[in-house]
Amino acid sequence: MERKSFQDMSCPVALTLEQVGEWWSILILRDATHGITRFDGFQKSLGISPNSLTRRLGALVEAGLLERRRYSERPPRDEYVLTDAGHAFQPVLTTLYVFGTKHFPPNEPNVRLVDKESGNDVDPLLIDRTTGHPIDEEHTTFMPGPSADDRLRAVLERRNRQTS
Repeated sequence: MERKSFQDMSCPVALTLEQVGEWWSILILRDATHGITRFDGFQKSLGISPNSLTRRLGALVEAGLLERRRYSERPPRDEYVLTDAGHAFQPVLTTLYVFGTKHFPPNEPNVRLVDKESGNDVDPLLIDRTTGHPIDEEHTTFMPGPSADDRLRAVLERRNRQTS
């Protein structure tokens, strides 16, 4: 079955999924955030086939989330490091971590998110940079943007009437 492309949609969620929507891609970005940079490191961590890993690393480089850097000329070897866009994906990973910890907790977590100074577990919260309000249903809602079609406008207006 051929995968549907979201590249012609005007939705930021769909356009992001076009680049990182495969679970392997998100796990590669997770591992890169944890400091893994080399092909064999990703392969060992994920248990992914070399062909699949090659394709996904190439797609993440093409999307501008990873940069390929040569670390050895003989034999030629590259590493994959996060770009600014790759680093900017970290809050998405953190949000997935928080969601998974709450709704699909493992029996024993293999990683904790902690404050660097105190070492205490942190409880992340998304907030609006301007108001300081939490990004939640009480304080925020989605409104149609300039390129919203009539269907999306109707969906969002109905949703906003229901939650008012």
